[in-house]
Amino acid sequence: MTPDILRYSCQMALPGFSEQAQILLQQARVLIVGAGGLGCPAAQYLTSSGVGTLGIADYDVVSVSNLHRQILYSPGDVGQLKVVIAIKRLQEQNPDTKLVPHTEKINSDNVLSIIQHYDIVIDGTDNFESRYLLNDACVMTGKPLVYGAIYQFEGQVAVWNLVYDENTRSPNYRDLFPKVDPTQIPNCTEGGVIPTLAGIIGCMQANEVIKYITKTGDLLVGKILIFDAQSMQSRIIKIGATSKAPVRGLAATITIPVISALELKEHLDDDSIDLVDVRSEQERDAFDIGGIHIPIDELEGYLAYFTDPKTKVLYCATGKRSEEAVKLILKRIPDANIFSLEGGLRAYLEK
Repeated sequence: MTPDILRYSCQMALPGFSEQAQILLQQARVLIVGAGGLGCPAAQYLTSSGVGTLGIADYDVVSVSNLHRQILYSPGDVGQLKVVIAIKRLQEQNPDTKLVPHTEKINSDNVLSIIQHYDIVIDGTDNFESRYLLNDACVMTGKPLVYGAIYQFEGQVAVWNLVYDENTRSPNYRDLFPKVDPTQIPNCTEGGVIPTLAGIIGCMQANEVIKYITKTGDLLVGKILIFDAQSMQSRIIKIGATSKAPVRGLAATITIPVISALELKEHLDDDSIDLVDVRSEQERDAFDIGGIHIPIDELEGYLAYFTDPKTKVLYCATGKRSEEAVKLILKRIPDANIFSLEGGLRAYLEK
């Protein structure tokens, strides 16, 4: 028995799998966007199963708060690019998989050119702008998208955008969520997440990819699986057989002006910056680094304040909500002199 056959012998022994299914895996090209809590386990199992080419896209660096759920990284990796570390570890796991790094931030300018080289895409992102961007790009290019999301004790998995014929597709993300207000939903760092949930949902995403590539099993198409880690119960909600949410083009990605924690600390004492805390009242009461308090859901009533030419730096726990707040203000006041604190209070306290 050759090393290749020995390595994959257990999966090749599955009923309906066979050597031909393994060849399909070896010929497949999969892109994972987001090398975090979902992307890490998905990448590990796709690499170990023998996927021929695996692209990993992420522009972020490893931080201490990632380590409890992003299992490809260790304390010695803090501050280094996630993609670089992930590819190194995965290549050790399976030297035969071709691993392709994408360290640039995926946006409306480059997303189509990146995903065109792959057969299927895994969404391992943690923000709504990226989810809509990936969804729309996959609809435009006819690529299936494996969606996953986690929050606190609940996870979701679905497969979007299977092409049936020239005019018919399975539902996509916009069929389920036509529009979401991202300012009302905290991310994992702010709302919390049990680490094992990331592994469960990430593995489910990898499972859907393997099923799709090998043409085995019943895909989560036209439905969404919702999993509760506390009760260990799951339910499947049917969405419909075909998409009723056509995508005509990509919304332009807005570049959010940011300031690093080090830059902010250098200028705090010279009175050239006003700080604006956009967190909730409870978060503000627990801890703050000064400035005025305008919760993100009250920003609309304070827009006149941001017409003042003095530099405003908005901050929250991780930088996610402050970015959304800056985006909201710039839509109303395009020339506002505002920045988001990159990495939020987490980065500020680490520096």
